[in-house]
Amino acid sequence: MRLRYAMVCSSNQNRSMEAHFVLKREGFDVCSYGTGTHVKLPGPSLREPNVYEFGTPYKQMFDDLRRKDPELYKRNGILQMLKRNLAVKTAPQRWQENGPDGHFDVVFTFEEKVFDMVIEDLHTRDHILLKPVLVINLEVKDNHDEAAVGARQTLALCQELEATDRWEDVIDDVISTFERQHRRKVVYAISYY
Repeated sequence: MRLRYAMVCSSNQNRSMEAHFVLKREGFDVCSYGTGTHVKLPGPSLREPNVYEFGTPYKQMFDDLRRKDPELYKRNGILQMLKRNLAVKTAPQRWQENGPDGHFDVVFTFEEKVFDMVIEDLHTRDHILLKPVLVINLEVKDNHDEAAVGARQTLALCQELEATDRWEDVIDDVISTFERQHRRKVVYAISYY
């Protein structure tokens, strides 16, 4: 694969990690991130989420939740999700702190507010390389089933981008074809490194 990809959601747990998992399995050069201030996982109620710092290992979160209420977190799929995440990388990473990871050719986000945060962050960075980066938002509900569908659709779009000589020349056609085939609206923008 010739392009470098980043998958971004709010907490680097579900949507970005499912896409990271699927693309990595298919041999893509991919990383994943979150844009939130903290990593949040569902808790016993909506008002009691489990909150962790970015960089907290997935294994530590897994052990913590298994200790707190193994039945709840098994039933709601959080333990299985954390096991998957462990197979991909050590800990959630924050998009705004990804400078040492280098630059990406394509960044996928999975909700509009994350898309806006990524675009804003890219606009505040020094544009030294003047290298274009395609930022695509594919709106995906934050649940396990929708994350799986979104990851498959992300893979399909990445495969289309890989099949082009220069995505910059054909991106409108690629997006328009994808939207027709999948009956999903996609928002995208071009920024620079």
